Amino acid sequence: MGQADTNLAALIGSRICHDLISPIGAINNGLELLGMSGNMPADGPELDLINESVSNASARIRFFRVAYGAASEQALSRSEVVSVLNDVMRNSRTKVAWGPLDPQTRKMVRVAFLAIQCLETAMPYGGRIEISIENGVWLAHGKTEKPNISSDLWGYLKGTSPSEPISPAHVQFALLPVISQEGGLKLETEINKGDIYIRF
Repeated sequence: MGQADTNLAALIGSRICHDLISPIGAINNGLELLGMSGNMPADGPELDLINESVSNASARIRFFRVAYGAASEQALSRSEVVSVLNDVMRNSRTKVAWGPLDPQTRKMVRVAFLAIQCLETAMPYGGRIEISIENGVWLAHGKTEKPNISSDLWGYLKGTSPSEPISPAHVQFALLPVISQEGGLKLETEINKGDIYIRF
């Protein structure tokens, strides 16, 4: 995949996320207005399901907008990144701790988000993911009791050719090395039982 193809795919991702976030926000606003008008019960299982679904969709779009959208040198504050991660991981067995205290460029947060998705795939029973920076090197560290490592998927991160075509659910494994290379980053992985490391 060339840089032009990657940029085009990112622009498509940004457009999709941009166009979807508005109607989802409108649904949420409509539900609040109905609740205030008295035409709908303030609570109940049906309303709870709708609210939960809207919140989940909104959180995923915010995450995908960074991970798969067009990147830039624009800085994202720690509070903004933590908010996105907390929302998208709210109902997940996996928890993410974002270590960097200073604002980070959207480009680097994008790489980190893709790394988080790769680690999450290897942690089907949950665990903890920690993101940190030391001497300019980023580390995404996943810790889980029951890892599930696909040699084909992790082969993408090591630059080896997979034996099977990648599925849409695992596209992060194909995109992460491309984005890293284009950004001049050296991508390294290490798997030691329940500890999984991605450095860049």
